Amino acid sequence: MALDRILIVDDEDLIRWSLQQKLTNWGYHPLEAADGTTAIELAEAESPDVILLDVQLPDKNGLEVLRAVRETNPRVVVIIMTAYGVLEDAVAALRLGAYDFVSKPLNFEELRSTIQNALEALKLRQEVKRFRERDRKRFSFDNIIGESESIQEAVHLMKKIAASPATTILFQGESGTGKDLFAKAIHYHSSRGERPFLAINCAAIPENLVESELFGYEKGAFTDARQQKKGILELADGGTLLLDEIGEMPFGLQAKLLRVLEDQSFKRVGGVQDVRVDVRVIASSNRDLKKMIEAETFRRDLFYRLNVITISLPPLRERGHDVPLLCRHFIDQYNNTFGKAITGLTPAAASRLASYNWPGNIRELKNLIERAMILEDGPEIGADALPIDITDTATPASDVELPELSIPVSGTSLERVEEELIRQALSRTGGNQTRAAKLLDISRDALRYKMKKFQLQESGAH
Repeated sequence: MALDRILIVDDEDLIRWSLQQKLTNWGYHPLEAADGTTAIELAEAESPDVILLDVQLPDKNGLEVLRAVRETNPRVVVIIMTAYGVLEDAVAALRLGAYDFVSKPLNFEELRSTIQNALEALKLRQEVKRFRERDRKRFSFDNIIGESESIQEAVHLMKKIAASPATTILFQGESGTGKDLFAKAIHYHSSRGERPFLAINCAAIPENLVESELFGYEKGAFTDARQQKKGILELADGGTLLLDEIGEMPFGLQAKLLRVLEDQSFKRVGGVQDVRVDVRVIASSNRDLKKMIEAETFRRDLFYRLNVITISLPPLRERGHDVPLLCRHFIDQYNNTFGKAITGLTPAAASRLASYNWPGNIRELKNLIERAMILEDGPEIGADALPIDITDTATPASDVELPELSIPVSGTSLERVEEELIRQALSRTGGNQTRAAKLLDISRDALRYKMKKFQLQESGAH
């Protein structure tokens, strides 16, 4: 295991020797510099973890050295060594980013404790950075699977929003369409990505607890409030807060949320002082908020404040040929998780998944693939590994019976029949793709895909 490297910068030989002996005994790897120029060169060449820096050096002031080493290595921890009682240099060093200071003559036990604390803080920062970088990659826009026009438009809009200063965003879409994933993608690719991302599900918390969870409370605000507690809004300061299922928020609390969105301030429960925050609020709902306004269960003024930038996420059944792409993505993911080497779906399984309506959207598809991967022992996921409701014949969109179809004596292909039905649908609707897709009980994206496949013009069947 590599030892932590500590650079000693002091022009007194005896101090450098004493520190070198102590650091070695404590299990560190010491480096030495007798002047500022050498210190800057060593800091750049050796990338030490900690620098013990004397303020008074023969060629440079210690503050100049501090500025120089932090320019080339911002992560380095600098501990200032200064003469007893001289606080001006120490205070200036702290303002420039030094971690702490110790007074001369040195108290070695105090110094050892300061170094240990500094290294723990450094490791914690590195760990936080590593997790944030992991999350940034995990929730990258590049990981959003889909080629359908609707999802590509949504991703394009989200990239613009992430780069903007917008503080209020509304996601609308059915349960399972990926609202949480997309909210995280916006956060981690914005200027707030280094700050917290927190979420609260308004439907999962009892109504009497939502306010204290959101705003926090003061000591003595109620019987069990034995000490002050910060709410999730305060903890998300500088970052992003996802209010999932905003439609389930108690009506009386919606007015208080509106004030937060307008003023970026609030009062803790039982408090009298305003708490100011800088938070991007992303709200999401799988309910029709406009209908809730008509039913007087959602505030009109809050809706209009949330509705500044709205992203509508399409259900999976309207995303055309994205199902095979998502299946491939989840199969690869679970191959890594389960140590399997399943190559894909059998034609029968792929056909049944393509005709399914996906009421649970992407979440349902992901869970289905996970289940199938566990049950399947062969090289491909077969129809037998699918749940019964998937393998059952799909329920038709209409009870109207089709007229009897006759196959020409010379025969024909199923694709030719499909092409002709698409032509007829487009002809009947005057080339209106949305209405034609509804006649055929497929999504508009699926219709456009098939039109491209059969080389039919965008304006309709010609």
